[in-house]
Amino acid sequence: MLLEIKDLCVEFETDGIVTRAVDGVSLSLDRGQVLGLVGESGCGKSATAMSVPRLLPMPPARIMGGSIVFDGKDMLGMPVDALRRLRGARIGVIFQDPLSSLSPLHRVGRQLVEVMRLHTDVSRGAARENAVEWLGRVGIPEPAARVDAYPHELSGGMQQRVMIAMALILEPDLIIADEPTTALDVTIQAQILDVLRGLLRASAGLLLITHDMGVVSQMATHVAVMYAGQLVEQAAAGEFFSRPRHPYSVALLDAMPSAATRGQRLKAIPGQVPAAGAFPSGCRFHDRCPVARPECANAAPELAEVDGRLARCPYA
Repeated sequence: MLLEIKDLCVEFETDGIVTRAVDGVSLSLDRGQVLGLVGESGCGKSATAMSVPRLLPMPPARIMGGSIVFDGKDMLGMPVDALRRLRGARIGVIFQDPLSSLSPLHRVGRQLVEVMRLHTDVSRGAARENAVEWLGRVGIPEPAARVDAYPHELSGGMQQRVMIAMALILEPDLIIADEPTTALDVTIQAQILDVLRGLLRASAGLLLITHDMGVVSQMATHVAVMYAGQLVEQAAAGEFFSRPRHPYSVALLDAMPSAATRGQRLKAIPGQVPAAGAFPSGCRFHDRCPVARPECANAAPELAEVDGRLARCPYA
C-alpha cells in the first residue's frame, strides 16, 4: 500500500480554544489509484491531506492521534530532514492558492529548476529544458518565453499551471491535489487531468480533494466523503456514483448539475456544516438530513460496512 492513514485526529488551538478538525479518519491509497476526497468547505479535507507531508502550521495545528505511513515510512515520526527529502521528490502537493508556492522575487523557470536540482543531480541547462517542457505540458503558451516571467506577470490561471508543473516535474509517487483545477477553464482543466492520468499510469497515486464532483466522476477509482471532521462514506467510485448510501452523499450528488436538470434550479443542502468545536453529540448531519429520526440527535453512528462499502448511518 502506498499510503495508509489510520485514526487520524487533528486539532487547532487559537487563543486557548482547542477545536478538533479531523476526528478519527482512516484512508488508504495504492499506486495507480485516485482517491477522491469530497465534502463541503470546513469538513476537514485539506487538514487531513496536509497532515500527510506535515505541512499544517504547527502551532496552531497539532496531530493528536493516529498514524500516517507512506510507502512503509512513518511520516509522523520522521525527522524533518528526511521529510524534506520526500517532499517534492516523492510527494508532490498542488495547493489551492498558487502564490503560496511561488516566490514573487524569482522567475518561474528558476523556481522549477531549483526543485529539480535540489532533489536530483541534473545540470542547470538540462533542468531548464525540462522546465520549458513541463510548462508546455500544463498548457502554458509559448513556454520558452514564459519560463523567464515573474509570477506577477502571469494570469491567475497561468500561475496555477506553473504550480502544477512544480508539483509534478519530478513525477512523484504520491500526488496530493487540493482543488487543482479550480482556477482553470475547461480546456486547460482537461489537459491537466490528462497529465495526471499519465503519471498515474506510471504507478503514482493521487489524493484528489475537490468540490467538483464531475472531476471526481472522471478521475477517481475510489471516493471518500467527509462531513464535520469524519468520514461518512467510502466506496469504489462506480458503486458510489451509481448507488450512494449515506444521506449526505445522496445530497451532494443531487446538487450536481446534469443534462437532466438543465434549466432547473439546482438542489441545495439546507443549513451549513457545523463549525469545528461545535459538532453535535449525535449524528453530525442529523439537523440537515431529510431522513433523520429523533434518535439521530443523540446516537453517534459508527462507520460500518454496508454492502461492501463503509457508511456512517444505520439507516443507509
